[in-house]
Amino acid sequence: MSIILHITKREQWEEAKSTKKYCGDTLESEGFIHCSTPAQVIKVANRFFPSQTGLVLLCLESEAVEAEIRYEGFDEGECFPHIYGALNINAVLQVLDFPPGEDGCFELPPEIADGADKA
Repeated sequence: MSIILHITKREQWEEAKSTKKYCGDTLESEGFIHCSTPAQVIKVANRFFPSQTGLVLLCLESEAVEAEIRYEGFDEGECFPHIYGALNINAVLQVLDFPPGEDGCFELPPEIADGADKA
C-alpha cells in the first residue's frame, strides 16, 4: 500500500464528506490536487502553510484513488504526486489534525512517522 498526503482546511474536508468528492483549492485552477509523500509533506507544509491553523492532513491510499495520479517535478528535480481529478473520499484512510508548533513550523504526526518507520 502506497500512502500519499494532502494538506487542506478542515472546513473543505467537512464539505467534501457531504458530497463524497474532494476537489481542493487547485483542481479547477491548476487541473490537479497537490499531494506529497510522507518524506515531502513537512517541507511543503512549512513552505506553503507557515503558522496556519485549522488544517488537516488527509492520508490517502494511492491505489484506491480513482483519478489519475502523476508524479511530476516541481522543486529541485523532486517529483510530487498530483491527482488529476476529484478525489473519491473512500480513498482517505485517515484524517489527522495538523497544527503548527509554537514556532509556526510543522512536524510529522506520530501516526505518519510510525508508519514510515515500518515501511
